[in-house]
Amino acid sequence: MPFLVGAEEEEFDPDLVTPGVVGFVATFLVMVVVVLLILDMVRRIRRVNYRAEVRQQLEVERLEAELAASDAGEADGPDATTATSEAEAAAASDDEDDTPPTR
Repeated sequence: MPFLVGAEEEEFDPDLVTPGVVGFVATFLVMVVVVLLILDMVRRIRRVNYRAEVRQQLEVERLEAELAASDAGEADGPDATTATSEAEAAAASDDEDDTPPTR
């Protein structure tokens, strides 16, 4: 089998077929970037979830106030709507604060 003998005689340099130090450093940097992106994504998702919970709680409080006002036979007073609109405005301004500054 002459073709097997020729294959055994051709040796390769292991330094040419391995990534070496440069490959390790490149892989390590990609790994660090991925970990940082994951941490940032988790932080942003957590923030969005907290805001959704706050909005839901504000909506529940507003509905409870409206229900209490209707049970008492009173129309919606300016105090209840003012407090609700102030809370909604504060939540809306929080959304605007998270936009990254433009350069």
